[in-house]
Amino acid sequence: MGGVSGVPGFVPSSVRGRLLVATPPLVDPNFDRTVVLVLEHSENGALGIIINRPSDRAVADVVPGWADLAGDPAVLFEGGPVEPEAVIALARGTSSEATDGWAPLLGNVGTIDLLKEPYELGTAIDTVRLFAGYAGWGGGQLESELASGAWLLVEAADDDAFRADADGLWRSVLARQHGRLAWLANFPDDPSLN
Repeated sequence: MGGVSGVPGFVPSSVRGRLLVATPPLVDPNFDRTVVLVLEHSENGALGIIINRPSDRAVADVVPGWADLAGDPAVLFEGGPVEPEAVIALARGTSSEATDGWAPLLGNVGTIDLLKEPYELGTAIDTVRLFAGYAGWGGGQLESELASGAWLLVEAADDDAFRADADGLWRSVLARQHGRLAWLANFPDDPSLN
């Protein structure tokens, strides 16, 4: 399915498990050319993590117990401007059933409790990605931003959050869309030079 944002003003009741792709040029530097995976969405608000901003901090330096399972690149990602000291973990697991420590989100992708050991999660984990901070919206705020065209709402693929080339994710997600949305993948970094 392509981006549902192609229908102006249309916002599903929940966008949990979908991607928000920043429209160019989003003037907020916190979100320019970002791809956000929505982890929670209700009438009370939404929470997501930016999945295409790797930092230079090694996972082994932040959460050493999970370093062996960290995907390439094995660095902490900048998940968003809210609570940058908080760490949220995504993982690829084998169970579609929630357990104490594993919450499936999309296909075989879910969030995990980093306070538990990998063997305590109730699902086998093959890779993790850690995010410092998150993006948050109050009740109705995300819906308003979607309706105004600040974000494109598109389906997520299981591997989006685990790409080694995270810097290329914005263009890649746009390029796989249909019609005019795919054209945005070619939007220049600096439109004034075009």
